Amino acid sequence: MEGIIFALGLSMHVGLEGDYNEVHPHVRFIEDGAIAGVYYNSVDRLSVYAGHRVEMEDAGIEFALVTGYPAYGTIAPFVRGTYDFTDNVRAFASPAVESYSNNNSNIGVVFGIEFSLK
Repeated sequence: MEGIIFALGLSMHVGLEGDYNEVHPHVRFIEDGAIAGVYYNSVDRLSVYAGHRVEMEDAGIEFALVTGYPAYGTIAPFVRGTYDFTDNVRAFASPAVESYSNNNSNIGVVFGIEFSLK
């Protein structure tokens, strides 16, 4: 799928203790594996990203740089694995790190499902 995609992602944060946004409106542009877009992230901010998507039949992996996560600086790395159930329904998983007081952190996973209009 190429061009502009409008999507809505629903997520759950496993292994993390914080209270996170689980509804993610998303607009994406994709062409020849290059991806760029904007979405409402888990910490209630807009994130802008750019990167690359590799597809293997119904599965894919995305590597990008993303904004909107203040705990990790201006720009952070991003990786997301996906599986397409249909042309409009995609499951995703992404590693997550949560920092809290005294330089402690939790490592978790964000699981979700994304519904798209193309």
